[in-house]
Amino acid sequence: MALSSSSFSPTSPSSHPGSRPVSCPRFTTARHLASFHRPRPPLLPASAIASLRALSNPFSVSRAVSLSKAHAGGRQTRFSIKAGSQASAAGSNPLSEKISELRDSCWRFLRPHTIRGTALGSIALVARALIESPELINWRLTFKALYGLIALICGNGYIVGINQIYDIGIDKVNKPYLPIAAGDLSVESAWFLVLFFAAAGLLIVGWNFGSFISSLYCLGLFLGTIYSVPPFRLKRYPVVAFLIIATVRGFLLNFGVYYATRAALGLTFKWSSPVAFITTFVTVFALVIAITKDLPDVEGDRKFQISTLATRLGVRNIAFLGSGLLLANYLGAILVAIYMPQVFRRSIMVPAHAIFALGLIFQAWVLEQAKYTKDMRIQILITYFLYSIEQICQSNNA
Repeated sequence: MALSSSSFSPTSPSSHPGSRPVSCPRFTTARHLASFHRPRPPLLPASAIASLRALSNPFSVSRAVSLSKAHAGGRQTRFSIKAGSQASAAGSNPLSEKISELRDSCWRFLRPHTIRGTALGSIALVARALIESPELINWRLTFKALYGLIALICGNGYIVGINQIYDIGIDKVNKPYLPIAAGDLSVESAWFLVLFFAAAGLLIVGWNFGSFISSLYCLGLFLGTIYSVPPFRLKRYPVVAFLIIATVRGFLLNFGVYYATRAALGLTFKWSSPVAFITTFVTVFALVIAITKDLPDVEGDRKFQISTLATRLGVRNIAFLGSGLLLANYLGAILVAIYMPQVFRRSIMVPAHAIFALGLIFQAWVLEQAKYTKDMRIQILITYFLYSIEQICQSNNA
């Protein structure tokens, strides 16, 4: 099982003729690494891969990775890897290193940006339910809320993990920084993690939240399974794929968390205008994410004959479609705040969504000027960032 996220073991010929190749040490020099060529270079620039690793890896802060491109003799990327301390460079405790590398790989396996969206969305809905019934707040329910958040993270880990297991070939082209595709996590270890996440999530939900929420949780796991696993593999069908994503990340998450929170407070479920707005807004938002998520993966999807909206309609058209739907969502939020001041706080809703809309228009203009040659994942990360702030703003609605 290969669990190293930063070690390289290329072979470099000796300077003496006829000598056998020698393995490079764990922390090697830039000269050796500059001569090491991967058999299949990633489609994303090396700088983008390093940045995405850093964004999703808070545990490797002691390691500095610097990249520089040589402009003479073609595009050649040099890596300079600096050890966090002289002790580790000299050979520190192998067990602690392996534990650190396993932790790093598992964290990247969880796709941290999806965890942030899930956590912030659920916190916003819980806050909304508490704002509606402040007299019923019982701080002893904090542990139950924490269990619910852990169950959601487990479900999220199962869905993104099972997708990585069945997308190894595609990810080696589209997302070479993911742990299985990069060789940092074995398939056996990945299977252990996804089964653990599924079992832990089901146990937590079944023990704490009753049969109805358990049924919704099982539905989410089922949809995530048939999305990725053959013979179903519904991600091959664009319309079905983005409907599954919108359902799981939009409706099921928001409805389920709000229902569970009211049940914990001893209340029956009922729709309120703010909750109906949040659920509708986030479902449309999840639909936009589902439509645009394949923009960075067009080359790999075409190579493996995966049919997506981006491969069928083109990157530019899908980018405009997603931006248009998201812009309409923001404008709708502004209009709702203007025409329903007794329900929503206009002082928050109007300026916040106006800023988001302007930021979206600016990013669409940047992509157009760049002729869509930039790494489209930047747009996805911005989308999740705006989604996170949106969830926090919604929790403050009156």
